[in-house]
Amino acid sequence: MAASMQEAGEMPGVSVAKDSDTEEDGEEKDENEQDEEPDEPKEPKIRETPEDIKFEAIVNTVAFHPTRDILAAGDLDGDIYVHSYSCVEGGNKELWSSGHHLKSCREVAFSHDGEKLFSISKDKSVHIMDVEGGKLVKRISKAHSDPINSMLLIDENLFATGDDSGTLKVWDLRRGTAFMEMKQHEEYISGMAIDHDKKILLTTSGDGTMGVFNIKRRRFDLLSEFQNGDLTSVAIMKRGKKVVCGSSEGMIYLFNWDGFGATSDRFAVKAESVDSIIPITDSILCAASTDGVIRAINLLPNRVIGSVGQHVGEPIEQIAKSYDGHFLASCAHDQKVKFWDISSLSAITVSDYRRRKKKGGNLKSLSKKAFGGGDDFFSGLIEETEIKKPEEKEEEEEEDSDSGSD
Repeated sequence: MAASMQEAGEMPGVSVAKDSDTEEDGEEKDENEQDEEPDEPKEPKIRETPEDIKFEAIVNTVAFHPTRDILAAGDLDGDIYVHSYSCVEGGNKELWSSGHHLKSCREVAFSHDGEKLFSISKDKSVHIMDVEGGKLVKRISKAHSDPINSMLLIDENLFATGDDSGTLKVWDLRRGTAFMEMKQHEEYISGMAIDHDKKILLTTSGDGTMGVFNIKRRRFDLLSEFQNGDLTSVAIMKRGKKVVCGSSEGMIYLFNWDGFGATSDRFAVKAESVDSIIPITDSILCAASTDGVIRAINLLPNRVIGSVGQHVGEPIEQIAKSYDGHFLASCAHDQKVKFWDISSLSAITVSDYRRRKKKGGNLKSLSKKAFGGGDDFFSGLIEETEIKKPEEKEEEEEEDSDSGSD
């Protein structure tokens, strides 16, 4: 108080009562000083999607946690990384990493309860880790005689693995062993899917066929006819009535459920390949290609809707959808995991009305980060959305099916 009085021109030792105007002036001065504080923290920037995550090696596989904002990635060196992700700038954080695999990690997947992380590797092993701390809780060292290429978690106890020689194994964690082992494919098993009843397991292979297995009865049912190129991926859509396969030739093949022997439909998407597919809705899927583009594709009518995102000039290894359906993550040879906003895809409907092809058209951007033109691999493709203006003269590219079947 004495110091304050001296600064105000008062004699020391004399008590002076301040009037209200003096107190208000002091308060205003304090407020101004606070406003001018140079080190005041800024509000964090909120992004449309989380920032890219950079790695030291090419990332082969990526998976989202089933209930939390957590993502796992496995790379060419055999290392596994688990990150939390956020749209707040600088909000991504590495939670833990694991180097247990001796060779390339080819796939990671979270258990349905989100407590365990499964991984497979070129070193022929299966690892199961605790999600919270990354502790290795189970290792199957020689799960296959050949490098393992694909994996599918069926339920809390069962999972399936497929290797480079075409061997399929179905495992029971309660027993700790495989109760089903069959070799029906001549080449690597690239992907797997299972029906809602957890009964019929479908596999795709580099030999150009789709395999059908009944895991309830532990039997092989049939192989489809051979398709051009490798079948690279598989998904079940249209309320379980259609099976969709991607191929190394840039084709989408459709099979009717219970009609697995021959395709019911097929169409080209003008991509170098269709390496990884993920259903977004019952009619729309996202497909990733070696040309670095992620395309949104509608089924029946068959159309390429537009571009979700891209790794420019870098082959994409895998894509995954977040638990809330808001983000798509992709990993590619640029050693990055990127995030794309796919929240608007569910609102898109595609008309049966077909327009003639327009040469030189560009693939429509479906997110702010997606490129809309200027690159050769975008040419010839136009968006079809639910909002169509009668006065529009622009012609659209369609991706017609061979058979036109439903």
